[in-house]
Amino acid sequence: MWLYYTSTIILHEGTQSMNDDLRQEQTARINLYALISRLTMNEVDEGLLKSIEEDENMLSFFPTYKGWDKRKKFDRKELIEQYLNVDFTNLFLLHLIPYESFYTREDQMMETGGDNEVQALFNDFDFRVELDKARVMSADHIGVEFEFMYKLAEAQMKAFEDKDFETACELARIQQDFLREHLLEWAPLFLINVKSEASTAFYFDLADLALEFMLSDYEYLSQLITDGKCNYDV
Repeated sequence: MWLYYTSTIILHEGTQSMNDDLRQEQTARINLYALISRLTMNEVDEGLLKSIEEDENMLSFFPTYKGWDKRKKFDRKELIEQYLNVDFTNLFLLHLIPYESFYTREDQMMETGGDNEVQALFNDFDFRVELDKARVMSADHIGVEFEFMYKLAEAQMKAFEDKDFETACELARIQQDFLREHLLEWAPLFLINVKSEASTAFYFDLADLALEFMLSDYEYLSQLITDGKCNYDV
């Protein structure tokens, strides 16, 4: 669970009670899911890149990029236009396929219609995906699946704050199930391919971050449920 305790998203330093730790962990999860979703669905912009570069804790999630020689030679605008956007297009739009159905169907065909299992699940939770705005072909895009986890984590945090511990625990189980039955079934292979194909340090690090975070978060949720921590008063 290294991600939770090295992140800039943690609110305080020093000794914390169990309740404060739980709040910090949930806040970190929300922000990391949001960040990974954003960066896997759309090209990075100057504002976001600036935020990452100017926060040492956030930059620590991109260690290869931090020391990348091209980062020292070009300003952000040039770096984005000449390298990062090109790499994003190659990895997420042209050469690799960031969709669950491609990896889980025997015929390796994308399911973009009503039979898409992930779309049906999203409908059950009233999670609507505007495909055109998200610039994705179907709901089982890796960035959309990370956004779904972000929304669930956000709802779990609200349940904690409302002292609705039954709902908080149920949401933890839903997140664990979605990771096990969906993201962890295919995204590790896709992210390993991204690491192999990336031509920039930024997207190499992003794939590494997403992979480590998924595995770490599954363990975290399992422990949260097993230990009954989702019943703590935050």
